[in-house]
Amino acid sequence: MQFKHVTLDFDGPVAVLKLDHQEVMNAVSIDMLGGLAEALDAIEDKRDEVRCLVITGAGRAFCTGANLQGRNNQTPGRRNAGAALETAFHPFLRRLRNLHCPIVTAVNGPAAGAGMSFALMGDMILCARSAYFLQAFRRIGLVPDCGSTWLLPRLVGKARAIELSLMGERLPAEKALEWGLINRLYDDGVLMEEAMKLAHELANGPTVALSLIRKLYWDSPENSFEDQLDLEYQSQRLAGTTEDFKEGVTAFLEKRPAKFKGK
Repeated sequence: MQFKHVTLDFDGPVAVLKLDHQEVMNAVSIDMLGGLAEALDAIEDKRDEVRCLVITGAGRAFCTGANLQGRNNQTPGRRNAGAALETAFHPFLRRLRNLHCPIVTAVNGPAAGAGMSFALMGDMILCARSAYFLQAFRRIGLVPDCGSTWLLPRLVGKARAIELSLMGERLPAEKALEWGLINRLYDDGVLMEEAMKLAHELANGPTVALSLIRKLYWDSPENSFEDQLDLEYQSQRLAGTTEDFKEGVTAFLEKRPAKFKGK
């Protein structure tokens, strides 16, 4: 399926969403954000079929941040530089957070600015060796946005998060793995193969439970210990009502692989 600067394909239970505006290294425009919203609509329409989402970039970049070439010619400083955040970027990020299935991001190249935030929205973040991350905002006199000031300290700690943002230096994929920012690192030529393999493994799992797991970890930083215990109880109670729980226990007792249905 083709949307504005976005393609969406389905490989069985896995949806593959690709940022595709290679002329600007997949920089994000309002048009692209509209295409992303339509793609998520299409995924939601297939909610019962789609059990994992892979997000990647076309060509040699993942996403190089906001498309500055697409801005109008108003004098910088005389417009609300954050307006598009509220109307377009934030709704997309919230939809990813609340998605019904796990997200795998396959970072195939540079992930800068908003593109870095998009990459970090993955529950599993896979990188090509040639990829790098960049908090590019300070280079044009802006502050980090798209949730990066919430995501980064929780992933790599306050000191490293502030350094990335104040200095605006590239973070190579290998260093990102060392810091715990990403999950796995692959040679460029096998990244998508490995991402699809992982995505199918997740899609064939107990996806109701996996959805609850991702929600638990999203909510955890904002909860007290007691709040989190309550949320675990509520989530476990719901997971315990699924067919997959029954199948998982039966398969364990029968010493065979479980056949989960996502129900």
